[in-house]
Amino acid sequence: MEPERHELMPTDAPLSQAQVEAAFVGGMPKLTSKLQVVDYNPEWPQWYEREAARLRALLGERVRALDHVGSTSVPGLAAKPTIDVDLTLDDSADEAAYVPVLEAAGYRLTIREPEWHEHRLFKGPDTDINLHVWTVGSPEAQRHLIFRDWLRANETDRGAYGEHKKAVAEREYEYAFQYNNGKAALLREILARALAASV
Repeated sequence: MEPERHELMPTDAPLSQAQVEAAFVGGMPKLTSKLQVVDYNPEWPQWYEREAARLRALLGERVRALDHVGSTSVPGLAAKPTIDVDLTLDDSADEAAYVPVLEAAGYRLTIREPEWHEHRLFKGPDTDINLHVWTVGSPEAQRHLIFRDWLRANETDRGAYGEHKKAVAEREYEYAFQYNNGKAALLREILARALAASV
């Protein structure tokens, strides 16, 4: 008998090129060079803190949560040197409440996914970041934290995931989402263990 599936375990299939293209604001860019997955850089948390301070100064009390997530948030884990930031607001669909402020500061809205947790993604004005914007209670934001904390504590999965990402990055891709799809199976295996341990 299979264990009961955790409510936060995703069941959606990897994104198709058409789905990703539809989400991009202004067109989906092609990769111009091979993706680089590098060894952990102890400066990454400082890069996050700089972004966090700027975002809090810009948005003030609108910020409900702000977290360093993704591989650069896990000490010892190899990663693309792009800082993933989760910004949680009362309503990520209410773009008038935050998009003009961010754009005036140099952030650029690149992805809008109203049918997937009302997700928005911005690129930063200087540091290479992925700024993910969510609504309070977003299951994806919860998954990010659970996955991050599991990898911080679990050396075996951290090492396996890092080596897998390096291997996946060696392949030739036209678009970045193809790299993400290449990681998806192992990521979900690890997430399943993390969710099971969180019960």
